[in-house]
Amino acid sequence: MLKIMLDILSVPAILVGLIAMIGLIAQKKSKSDILKGTIKTILGFLVLSGGASIAVGALNHFGTMFQQGFGIRGIVPHNEAIVALALKTYGTQTALIMAFGMIANILIARFTKLKYIFLTGHHTLYMACMIAAILVAGGMKGTPLIILGSVLLGLIMAIFPAMAQPVMRKITGTDDVAFGHFGTTGYLVAAGVGKLVGKGSKSTEEMNFPKGLSFLRDSSVAVSLTMGILYVIVAIACGPSYVESKLSDGQNYIIFSIIQAITFAGGVYIILSGVRLILAEIIPAFRGIAMTLVPNAKPAIDCPVVYPYAPNAVLIGFLSSFVGGIVGMVILIALKAPVILPGVVPHFFCGATAGVFGNATGGKRGAFLGAFVHGLLITFLPLLLLPVLGGLGYANTTFSDADFGIVGILVGNILKLFIH
Repeated sequence: MLKIMLDILSVPAILVGLIAMIGLIAQKKSKSDILKGTIKTILGFLVLSGGASIAVGALNHFGTMFQQGFGIRGIVPHNEAIVALALKTYGTQTALIMAFGMIANILIARFTKLKYIFLTGHHTLYMACMIAAILVAGGMKGTPLIILGSVLLGLIMAIFPAMAQPVMRKITGTDDVAFGHFGTTGYLVAAGVGKLVGKGSKSTEEMNFPKGLSFLRDSSVAVSLTMGILYVIVAIACGPSYVESKLSDGQNYIIFSIIQAITFAGGVYIILSGVRLILAEIIPAFRGIAMTLVPNAKPAIDCPVVYPYAPNAVLIGFLSSFVGGIVGMVILIALKAPVILPGVVPHFFCGATAGVFGNATGGKRGAFLGAFVHGLLITFLPLLLLPVLGGLGYANTTFSDADFGIVGILVGNILKLFIH
């Protein structure tokens, strides 16, 4: 039973499809409208997930070539990897904290001013898993662990979207949709940097390309070309023998790199299509829940929800965050501390989002510098998180996004004060 519950609640497509269906039923829509709205919402998330898988597949090759080409080893922050390890030990606690945490989120939205319902199912799972691991490492067990973990998760799911909403209103130009992704503190830091440095800076979307470079206004082409250059650089650093024997199955290493870059751009294009499909269905359906269960509630949706509003900032944010990660790694090597390698997946999804947030408050300068500072942040926070993760702190991977670091460090250290 717990396995089925975990499977349902950890699949964003099913979770959000159920939410859409409840909303449409609450509005007394016809059976055909309920069926259509539910299926199209699920389809949108599957399209988004498919695009993310394509992008991540291409990025994994980039990460492998980067480590091999430049000969650097260390801890790679990667949510999916650390959660897969943790669920073997903390699966039951995670499932219970996740289920009751979602109920707590609805109750908090119903009875407080935090009118946000967090719909990013996989991030709910990751946060539930991290909370379970930290509470166990802090000496808690049984019912108290589940109660405290669920309340913490419910609060986190309501508070972070509330913190992001002022900037979300700037990005989207509306108050209909909220932001549900556990990198929020990093994005707000990027927005803060944008506010500091961006006075008079034009939006990334107003960048004037020379006439001969007008093709760069097409974000898919710009992403393909930029990533093509980066892939070819790391492929040359790796050398043809490694790429062709280990990664490309004999295909020429330069051709392989170019194909991976364009594959990545294709993944980003699919992500944006999925987001548009979800928004077209989930917001009208969600009004049913807002009108019945939680008046005036807002759906808090995954980070790609902001990508269509500033496609140039998405690319700028990713590249700047990645550079920040490399600078952070060099600092850690110089300090002879454990090395946190720049994980390409978090720097893409989170860095891109930081770019959009920085652009909203500070234009081009905000996007560049905000995302760069974000890249430093998601290098040092995972390092500070390691000591509170118990046995998980010795794995060669850890949680990547900023809120995991902030929540984990706070909860872990408060537990040490009260329990030890």
